Amino acid sequence: MSDNSLRLVWIYPDLLSTYGDQGNALVVERRARQRGLDVQRLDVRSDQQIPTSGDIYLIGGGEDRPQRLASERLIRDGGLSRAVSNGAIVFSVCAGYQILGHEFINDLGERQQGLGLLDVVSTRGEGERCVGDVLADIDPQLGLPPLTGFENHQGVTHLGKTARPFAKVRFGKGNGVGDGYEGAYNDTVFGTYMHGPVMARNPHIADLLIKLALDVNALPPADDQWYEALRQERIAAATQPA
Repeated sequence: MSDNSLRLVWIYPDLLSTYGDQGNALVVERRARQRGLDVQRLDVRSDQQIPTSGDIYLIGGGEDRPQRLASERLIRDGGLSRAVSNGAIVFSVCAGYQILGHEFINDLGERQQGLGLLDVVSTRGEGERCVGDVLADIDPQLGLPPLTGFENHQGVTHLGKTARPFAKVRFGKGNGVGDGYEGAYNDTVFGTYMHGPVMARNPHIADLLIKLALDVNALPPADDQWYEALRQERIAAATQPA
């Protein structure tokens, strides 16, 4: 990529955009343009080939059958895996998060192969569904403020040795395995259960992805007034007694 351009790829909006997660693409695009970057955004449907030349790839949440279809097509296509091998950044949400792991439980109740881009395995939770506002502290190594989001999932995700927890939950269930962690990441691949959409609540995550793609330590400041008002509203909602 050049110093003033960014190639943003939104993967399978026809299958994985059930909970408004396409808003993440809108926020990343806007945050990049606020810094004077020329953003080339490509929305790739499930009948189209995944380009390998993107800088940032975003994947949203979806229902069980579309999740299975998306996983099958991404494996068959191979483009996303090749892009990651080339250094691309990936941010995934909920069903997309599970797809990036080694396996998950599909709509047929069977173990479904994932892409293996994150060292995680997802299973079907036996307790109550994880639903509600979440507040969590993001891994200090990432240098980001607390995470706020909305979770709605039955699956639970177990982290392997090479996956780092994205955040430590204060309120909410997160990965759902009882260890208090939410999401996972490695150097360039991130996964979370947070909807919201999560970038609207946490614009600094979008900025992190942009910095990683640009290979810079800082970005020029941007107007955070609207985002901060939403953040404070949702943080307050998460901490209020039920």
